[in-house]
Amino acid sequence: MEPVLRRLNDDEIAGALAQLEGWMVVDGKLSREYVFADFVEAIGFMMRAAIAAEKMNHHPEWSNTYRRVNVHLITHDVAGISPLDVQLARTMDELAAPA
Repeated sequence: MEPVLRRLNDDEIAGALAQLEGWMVVDGKLSREYVFADFVEAIGFMMRAAIAAEKMNHHPEWSNTYRRVNVHLITHDVAGISPLDVQLARTMDELAAPA
């Protein structure tokens, strides 16, 4: 089921953050830095996450430097964090988890 496209309020964001390890709000965006063993693992994560994001039609703002991937999620259509951002954050956490 697709999440409702609406802006989360501060209490909803706090509740989501309590369930998302390593995530925080930075400049109004749901943000996290992932650190992998090396560049290949970081890029592999980005490829898996890109496929998941494309299926959701929700694309992250992100960057990669060697073994680090910095992710920022925001729903521009609602000018804030939406349930879609929380869903993508959970998906990315699952994809980043060690096998």
